[in-house]
Amino acid sequence: MAKELKTMELSNSEEMYKMRLVLLGPPGAGKGTQAKRIAGKYQIPHVSTGDILRENLSAGTGLGLKAKTYMDKGELVPDNVLIDIIKERLSKPDCSSGFLLDGYPRTISQAEALNQILADTQLDMVLNITVPDEELLKRLSGRRMCKCGASYHTEFNPPKIMNVCDVCGSTLYQRDDDKEEAIKNRLKVYAKQTQPLIDYYSNLSMLKTVDGTESIDKIFAEITSILDTYE
Repeated sequence: MAKELKTMELSNSEEMYKMRLVLLGPPGAGKGTQAKRIAGKYQIPHVSTGDILRENLSAGTGLGLKAKTYMDKGELVPDNVLIDIIKERLSKPDCSSGFLLDGYPRTISQAEALNQILADTQLDMVLNITVPDEELLKRLSGRRMCKCGASYHTEFNPPKIMNVCDVCGSTLYQRDDDKEEAIKNRLKVYAKQTQPLIDYYSNLSMLKTVDGTESIDKIFAEITSILDTYE
């Protein structure tokens, strides 16, 4: 495995870490929150397949409409669609010094496709956030969204007025993939397709497991401890 978790001098005297990371974890594990923090601290781009797909959904592109038929049922978007997305994104200049992949790969075939995309380079580490299914169901089914982009949770972050956005006053809605049956299917699909991937990276000695039931700050502290001590 490449040992390139090193720093490069920048003109403003800050340090930029050169690392290529994958963040794994089931839906609702808090990957997005931790990914943004990791990207900020280590100055690497956060490449989220979910964000890219949602941008296409919002814009009504052909890719977005195609992906929606799978996402609404809690199914994974097909490999050929995701591979093209990842290949195009990682070819951009900001990924030349590293990246954090969130939401890809999810299967061994996707991991093998990623190896081909990276060509002469390879991943440095795979972080896996773990959370029990019953906790994930509670987290996801309580999420509520607003058309303005604000998000809430019926238990952990409720709006001041039930089902009304604090920011713009619009009625909140529940995403189709956050409904209970879709969530259960998403978790079932994740376990079936992604567990072999976890075993794959574990056998390559790339995998580091993080307890996702702790607070956001504690989870981030554990992640940074792992990354800062990696040599």
